[in-house]
Amino acid sequence: MSEAAPSRWLSDWKAGIAIIVLEIWICVSLISYFSVITKRATELTISSPIVFLPLIFIIALNYFAFVYTDIWKEYVAEFDQLPKKKNRIGSWIVFGVVLFVIANLIFSFYLMSQIDWSQY
Repeated sequence: MSEAAPSRWLSDWKAGIAIIVLEIWICVSLISYFSVITKRATELTISSPIVFLPLIFIIALNYFAFVYTDIWKEYVAEFDQLPKKKNRIGSWIVFGVVLFVIANLIFSFYLMSQIDWSQY
């Protein structure tokens, strides 16, 4: 964790929430693609198993990976030791992955909008 961060605890939680949001968006896009391929509308409510189970899995996985254990902090310390050029390349790769997830979600919604759901 960078020493310049105002609060380590808040930064930890913000990063964790951002990762959870990206993982949820990946799941939503997969469900959207499934709906497009099968041409069946999928109702997404918090009580349905298709939403509830992956959500619990994602939150539990992130809790045990980032909150319960501090192993990830060792990796952050290692990356802080890398030269500035390698850190910049890694930052661009992460930025590219985030953009890909967002674009993937938007594209899956676009595909869903192209289907005339009244026929099904």
